[in-house]
Amino acid sequence: MLTWLAVALLAGALSLTLRWAMRRRDALGRPHPFPLVSVLLLVSLGAGLLVPVVRHHRLEGRLSDVASALAGAPVVVHCQTAGQQFVDVGAELGYVRYGADGVPERATLIKRAACSDLSSYLRSDHDRPSRDQLIAVHVLSHEVRHMAGTTGEAQAECEAMQRDAAAARLLGADPQEAWQLARGYWREIYPRMPDEYVSSDCVAGGALDERLESAPWAETAPALP
Repeated sequence: MLTWLAVALLAGALSLTLRWAMRRRDALGRPHPFPLVSVLLLVSLGAGLLVPVVRHHRLEGRLSDVASALAGAPVVVHCQTAGQQFVDVGAELGYVRYGADGVPERATLIKRAACSDLSSYLRSDHDRPSRDQLIAVHVLSHEVRHMAGTTGEAQAECEAMQRDAAAARLLGADPQEAWQLARGYWREIYPRMPDEYVSSDCVAGGALDERLESAPWAETAPALP
């Protein structure tokens, strides 16, 4: 919506300029003044509306790069727009669509609030993430597991927790900060998740333990790149 409105305003400025260029003088030969104020106003408004659009696309690009690195294959992250949020009635913070064959798509939509928290985490010093930032990083990690092919929620949740530190590292945290974020989710959020997201096998030595150095139940911070 903002993009189309910005384009319309900039097109209006161009239209005024072209109209003046084609009719610089009136019927009596007197010069028409250039509509400077109107053109500048339209250009300023149009450019101003494009600023959040550009920021939105930059954030999507950065998150897509992070998600692709986590997935080990190219994937796409879309951040929910204000218009999409207005008509959204779902409670989930992100989702991946499944094809008719039951295979998850290589794209995810992250809800507007979660994307905002990811953006603020990117700009932060990563030392003391808020609860919302901690959850947002995990949401990204969780949806990546679906895009990588995991369909079950409990398995995707467990796989994601073991990669939350890697996700935080890709978002700018140092190894210690990334590990602390992963442990924070595992200790504070995971025990309160709905039953379909929790598995008794998601523990150190359990069936879902992938023995990754970045697992939140590791005794020390991993040497993440």
